[in-house]
Amino acid sequence: MIRRPVAVVTAIVLFAEGLGIAGLQWFLGTVVDRQKMSLAGLDPDAMSVSTKAGGVVFGLYFVFCGVIALLVALRNRPAAGLGRILLISVAVVHGLLGALTVGLVGWGAFAFMMVVLGLVLLTLMTYDGQDGVADAVPGGSGGSGAAGGPGGPEQAAPAVPPAPSAS
Repeated sequence: MIRRPVAVVTAIVLFAEGLGIAGLQWFLGTVVDRQKMSLAGLDPDAMSVSTKAGGVVFGLYFVFCGVIALLVALRNRPAAGLGRILLISVAVVHGLLGALTVGLVGWGAFAFMMVVLGLVLLTLMTYDGQDGVADAVPGGSGGSGAAGGPGGPEQAAPAVPPAPSAS
């Protein structure tokens, strides 16, 4: 299957991106600090510290999303709850960053953001409705809402017994 390799590649890319974002923001904060730059009278020290802190928080966010993608690959099950929400949010972030980078950085950065967006979406969608328990459910169907899963047709309406034969 392609699910596990895609989730592993997604995790590796998110790890690298998290470290890259944190490193870039740290570098920019150091530049602001050494140049004693100010923007509209703001304190250069406050700008430097907030840039570094924002970079670390944003980098940790990407690394945490990478950990979730790695857990998806190791468990061979879809992300659930908070993990799924974070993977969806990182997909939205990459869509927005792609829209911004095309004008600010160029088409190469846009292409990279769209590749990462595609990887995250593949990680989310290839596991959608296939939670890896198809063999454990009677009838061989997996996922919620399927014929043999919880919330399926058996629970929606009781089965009608066959009519007795007249022979």
